Amino acid sequence: MLVVEDERSIADLVKLYLTRDGYGVHVETDGVGGLAAARRLRPVACVLDIGLPGIDGTEVCRRLREGGDWTPVIFLTARDEEVDRVVGLELGADDYVTKPFSPRELVARIKAVLRRTSGPPVAAESPRSVGVVTLDPGRRRVHADGVEVALTSTEFDLLAHLMQRPGRVFTREELLGSVWGYAAHAGTRTVDVHVAQVRGKLGDASPLARDVIRTVRGVGYTADEVSP
Repeated sequence: MLVVEDERSIADLVKLYLTRDGYGVHVETDGVGGLAAARRLRPVACVLDIGLPGIDGTEVCRRLREGGDWTPVIFLTARDEEVDRVVGLELGADDYVTKPFSPRELVARIKAVLRRTSGPPVAAESPRSVGVVTLDPGRRRVHADGVEVALTSTEFDLLAHLMQRPGRVFTREELLGSVWGYAAHAGTRTVDVHVAQVRGKLGDASPLARDVIRTVRGVGYTADEVSP
């Protein structure tokens, strides 16, 4: 586990709780060192402060994603404005925890992200298709009209959950509980941002694929065949 946090007391606290749960933890205190460590160590997940010296956490995440590194990222920051949360998620972060925080909740969220990344054995599951989008649970790969689409682990699990029951409408609260693993008080805006991200990536591969995820106004989202 990589923790990038410039406040030593917070870094030590996070390390203490993660170590108690059996994780090996490497700590960096600035963005440049954090980016180098992420590339060198290939951690199972990164806990990134946003307000880091050198380059900030959002830039670290952006550079990792641009380089094709989809290691789960959890932002840990004092910034609590919605725009900051949305920007972080749009950059490809998997979760967002604000200070002050409960160390136990942080560890629980990290575990939830790791469960989504590894998940239960799914090799026996057959690929599923909705419209021009095909999802292979075992190989964790998505294709839109034959073009492979690179998704984060959370984006993949969101799409997989919707495609598991095509036509079934899921509320934002249901998706938060099933995909993210925590209650609706975390904020349903998280779901909206991730849906927009998945739609954008599918649409980049195939214009028809963007509309496979359909918004049901006042309710939530569904994966369904694109109407002619």
